[in-house]
Amino acid sequence: MFTDRRIKRHQLPYFLKVFNSVTDKPIGFLGNVSEDGLMLISHLPMMIGADFDLRLKIPAGDGVYQVIDVRAYCLWCHEDATPHHYDAGFSIQQAPPEYGQLVSAIRQYFSFQPLPASA
Repeated sequence: MFTDRRIKRHQLPYFLKVFNSVTDKPIGFLGNVSEDGLMLISHLPMMIGADFDLRLKIPAGDGVYQVIDVRAYCLWCHEDATPHHYDAGFSIQQAPPEYGQLVSAIRQYFSFQPLPASA
């Protein structure tokens, strides 16, 4: 049986917490992200049709975080396959340029990149 993994598996939801930007309390984890929206994985269901002020805290090294605040509209929410977890889809209403940079960085980090040509 093949046991060595050639490509490291990455689990985005375990790294990027999402917070309420008003209270700075955690509300879940980032499950997926795009320029226009994001998916939140939470222990509680989100209210569909409501605006949320969300905060992403991106590790920048040495215990320092880059904070990105976004306003997002909840389009849908349903129970996840994992018991006591909910997935919610959000449309981004307002976001700083740093949000677009985050999307690009995550897309590059989690994609397959061609190896540089050998000389």
